Amino acid sequence: MTPNHTGKQETYIPFRYIVAITFAVLETAAIVAIVIALSYYVPYFYLMVWMTEIACVIRIIASDDNPDYKIPWLLLILIVPIAGFMMYFLFYSRRLKKKYIKRLNDMKHFSAYTDDRQVFEHLKEDSPTAYNQAGMLCKIAESHLFSNTGQEYFPLGENMHKRMLEDLRSATKFIFMEYFIIEEGVFWNSILDILKEKAAHGVEVKVIYDDIGCMMTLPGNYYKILGTYGIQATPFSMLKGNADSEFNNRSHRKITVIDGRVGYTGGVNLADEYINEVEKFGHWKDTAIRLEGDAVKELTKLFLIDFGLNHWKQPEFKADYFPDFPVKETGYLIPFGDGPAPVYNYGVGKSVILNMLNQATRYVYMMSPYLIVDNELRQAIENAALRGVDVRIILPHIPDKKLVLEMARSHYERLLASGVKIYEYEPGFVHAKVYLADDEYAMVGTINLDYRSLVHNFENGIWMYRCRCIEDIKADFSSTLNQCIYIDEEKVRWNLVQRFVRSVIKVFTPML
Repeated sequence: MTPNHTGKQETYIPFRYIVAITFAVLETAAIVAIVIALSYYVPYFYLMVWMTEIACVIRIIASDDNPDYKIPWLLLILIVPIAGFMMYFLFYSRRLKKKYIKRLNDMKHFSAYTDDRQVFEHLKEDSPTAYNQAGMLCKIAESHLFSNTGQEYFPLGENMHKRMLEDLRSATKFIFMEYFIIEEGVFWNSILDILKEKAAHGVEVKVIYDDIGCMMTLPGNYYKILGTYGIQATPFSMLKGNADSEFNNRSHRKITVIDGRVGYTGGVNLADEYINEVEKFGHWKDTAIRLEGDAVKELTKLFLIDFGLNHWKQPEFKADYFPDFPVKETGYLIPFGDGPAPVYNYGVGKSVILNMLNQATRYVYMMSPYLIVDNELRQAIENAALRGVDVRIILPHIPDKKLVLEMARSHYERLLASGVKIYEYEPGFVHAKVYLADDEYAMVGTINLDYRSLVHNFENGIWMYRCRCIEDIKADFSSTLNQCIYIDEEKVRWNLVQRFVRSVIKVFTPML
């Protein structure tokens, strides 16, 4: 019988999500209403409210948070006193609960040990600058440096799809997959058919999907449906209606690991627009990378930790999950994770991008669906251009969210004035997350140039130095530029209304 790769096999109404969101909204509204009522009807209660507001302001100012993130919250508290500080208590903190931190530390302790001292010594002899960058990245991301890993770069999601199906069919031991979005259709159904068959023949199959990312694409009980096929599945941070950070600390990661030998990551989710089977915002430009060899161990570790954080049963970190599988190939790689504090106390993805910008001598090319950056990152982009580095940024011309495009365009005028070259991909939407510098450094992964990726979400990427696939990344960037509209100063002569709207939007973007 021919597998059904088209259409949705499950029809549903997202009741669980509707209930959870409704409960969170009602919870927030009820708390705000109670505080307002007490302020009006309980003598001197307003003094406590006033003191609380001052305490919130002091706490925000004294925090180590990015100043760009502090400003909108200070405005909200000062402009809307009671509702403002209640929203602060409910939503400002984006830290994980203690029980998750404990589980996380336990799993880190049991994960596979990798001795990368010899690889570091070779890199130090090759380039002290790259050695320093790699050392910092491994320290803040708790990752490792690898060589002996093959790389294959995919300039489009449909290229990755074909190769991934071949690798999935070859699996003999285990398949791990973690994605922000999964949606039934040609892409996912073609994968699911293989996962069902492999699970039936004893291959261990585990799947993670983000609960909010899949809110409108999967039934609320999809993990149970997958369980009937012998697939162990779990939603990442299941939405339960709590008015706290569960809406913010999402898994935006894209990881596939096959037998600990082959790994995939990049911008591609498992839905049909990512392989241009359906058209949503014109042609969908996305990228991915395939690894084969020792560096896949880090992708395996990231997946198992995420699975253990969300599944009722903590997974074993078996030696079979981390096989030694060296592949003769040039270059150095660091697969790494990023996410909210205190899991990651430094902005890992942001640090990688800043290092590229600050140390580049010839060029830095960036491709991202969004451009919503803080003052520090924007200044680093400007400074690179001002000292003569050729800085180019490719963004979508057809956005997935019009408001987000307005946020990006609010930065255009200043960046252009510093010499940054900005391009919009005319055929449609760019979802790629690619960063390239001086023909030597590159990063491919899930990290956008926006606050959600750089501050709030769980993300992952591959840092590369002198890897063979960097030539392919540069060729793809050059090819994509030929399909772009160059944004010059004539195109950014905004009228007064546009300037005002974009100024207001820019103030509150860190809260989104």
